[in-house]
Amino acid sequence: MKRVRIQAAAAAIAMLCTCGICASAEENVRGDLNADGVTDRADVLLLRDWLLTKSTEADSVRGDLNNDSHVDARDLTLLKRRIAPTSEEHDWILEPKGTIHSGEATFYGGGYEGGCAMLDPVSKDYWIVAMNLPDYNCAELAGAYLEVTGELGTINVLVTDLLPEGKKGDLDLYTDAFPLIAPAEKGRVPVTWKIVPLDTAEDAPLNYRYKVGSTEFWCAVQVRNHRYPIERLEYLNSDGEFVELPRRNFNYFEAQSGLGKGPFTFRITDIYGQVVIDEDIPFTPDEVQEGHVQFPE
Repeated sequence: MKRVRIQAAAAAIAMLCTCGICASAEENVRGDLNADGVTDRADVLLLRDWLLTKSTEADSVRGDLNNDSHVDARDLTLLKRRIAPTSEEHDWILEPKGTIHSGEATFYGGGYEGGCAMLDPVSKDYWIVAMNLPDYNCAELAGAYLEVTGELGTINVLVTDLLPEGKKGDLDLYTDAFPLIAPAEKGRVPVTWKIVPLDTAEDAPLNYRYKVGSTEFWCAVQVRNHRYPIERLEYLNSDGEFVELPRRNFNYFEAQSGLGKGPFTFRITDIYGQVVIDEDIPFTPDEVQEGHVQFPE
């Protein structure tokens, strides 16, 4: 049963992460919110203002870059990458802090081992949860800490797995966690949730994990113990320039040609546009490496 779930998740992630923006005439208008014939920073600011205040109207076609019938923060991410894939600006945000999401919650018995976020070993000190594809967004919310509220109360959960069949807003809680927010016999219930600061990040720095098989010639890096979810990871190259590493759907940032022998300097941006620089990070493929900085609240 678990293998079927993982296979379904892998197929769903691949479809989501490779869809891109089509080159048809219809797709070319997507992102041009002010209809001036150019997709540029002005369109990004229009969409960002709408997400922050809902004070302007967002075009349901032009603003829906990922074609999921919603105009939301995922579209903002796609739009700003479309116009400035190597931009040095870090003032973009996924959503305002404290944004409330709505959906339905179910429960299952996985997530502590073999979850799609590849966060093993996951501490039993946490309740864990699987997240729907649109909100998970190619591992963007992997490791996010959520405050989930149901009819019986509120709990905090760690995103460790994927719910490929879920709709936007849906969550799949660990079996023992579900009864804390709703009667287990109901099976599926309405919930609200929001991203909150990870508790262990209050008094500990970011951590880094290099994927098994990483060498100086090929490397994949995972950021852990982040106060808020990670939007971007860059490394300082030998020319003194920060280079962005592409995020892969298995929750690692990949350097196809490697990063060298280390130590490394990383620049990390969270989903709220907060930026930290972590220096002198050793290359330790066989263990989680502790950094020196943490995101502010």
